[in-house]
Amino acid sequence: MAPLIRLTLITLYLALVLPLPLLAPPGLTLILVIALVLGLVLVVALTSEIVRLDAEVISVGYPRWCSWLLRRGWSLRLDQVGGLTPVATSQGGRVFYVRQQGAGGAFLLPQRIVRFDDFLVRFGSATGVDTGAVDRLTPAWTYQLLALLSGLLLVGELVALVVLPRQG
Repeated sequence: MAPLIRLTLITLYLALVLPLPLLAPPGLTLILVIALVLGLVLVVALTSEIVRLDAEVISVGYPRWCSWLLRRGWSLRLDQVGGLTPVATSQGGRVFYVRQQGAGGAFLLPQRIVRFDDFLVRFGSATGVDTGAVDRLTPAWTYQLLALLSGLLLVGELVALVVLPRQG
């Protein structure tokens, strides 16, 4: 996953969840701290997806430390790729599924990865599939804006945590 997207999602999680243990009644504080840590581990795991493309295979999966928890993933020999199928999303974007020849399987093409344009060129040349219509799922500016807003929210929460108790 692209670092911008990964950092944005982790920052958003922290901005939304970090204040909860501080605002909770004393009896719930410990439970919320534990839930916050477990949730952070889950978010970090979900954003640790690894995409590999070599001369023979494309694979999508997770690192060993979290693959036992997140078992989804897939691998496909490049000579078995039958094409790409576009599917509209409910938000107005398009995702693409890699079709497997013969068996009829379909696998979600990763669209949130580092050097996506290079990935498409290598995937297209290795499979012979036209990737000209494939684009990023969302433009980079959306993640940049969300990262900025999440960072500002976190800073505001930290300022409120440090400044407000001293004024009271």
